[in-house]
Amino acid sequence: MDELILAVIPARGGSKGVPDKNLRPLCGKPLIAWTIEAALAAEMTLHGVVVSTDSPEIATIAQDCGGSAPFMRPDELSGDTADMMPVLRHAVDFIESRDQVALDWVLLLQPTAPLRAPEDIDAAVALARRGGCDSVISVEQVFAHHPILMKKIENDRLLPYYLEETEGTRRQDYGPPAYMRNGAIYLTRRDVLMEKKSIWGAAICPYVMPEERSVSIDSERDFLLAELVMREKLGITA
Repeated sequence: MDELILAVIPARGGSKGVPDKNLRPLCGKPLIAWTIEAALAAEMTLHGVVVSTDSPEIATIAQDCGGSAPFMRPDELSGDTADMMPVLRHAVDFIESRDQVALDWVLLLQPTAPLRAPEDIDAAVALARRGGCDSVISVEQVFAHHPILMKKIENDRLLPYYLEETEGTRRQDYGPPAYMRNGAIYLTRRDVLMEKKSIWGAAICPYVMPEERSVSIDSERDFLLAELVMREKLGITA
């Protein structure tokens, strides 16, 4: 029997960096719609695609896109200070109780990564099913943010923060290769999430995504960048 995977898409009604971010149109669709559609288009069978929200408007859009919004978040899981861990645990408790099932994996898909593709979800699930890990987390290789470029200031002097940078070092010579979480995929064993209260766990398997699908929206500038990349992806020129 296939393992049961629940996709959870967290989507609060408010946002400080980008007002009404999850509802804001991106290339003609609400931002959250891109994540719901990617989850539904994945070849790997999911037990459900659940949107955890405190907004009736977002819940309606989620259902219109083919997702599910079977509950409204309680007050303690809403607002700017709500942590992701209890939000995920609440969704798991609800679905397991409603459907009388025991889930195996929980797939966190943040709407702020709209360029994630269905094949990214499939590849992450395939890595998880190989075994030997508590979670699969998506990352991108970084160059502009490579640790070799990071500095600190001590006594008015610029010093290496961690790695020594030789003058004239070329980008392709940065080493070792560095990777950064891109916020697109967090796939966690259910027991790690519920019993150990961790999204990462102790053994993390990386899934490396290309730069063009790794845009994460936290600001107006990020939204503009996502719009440009999405338009190019869709072949929109007007």
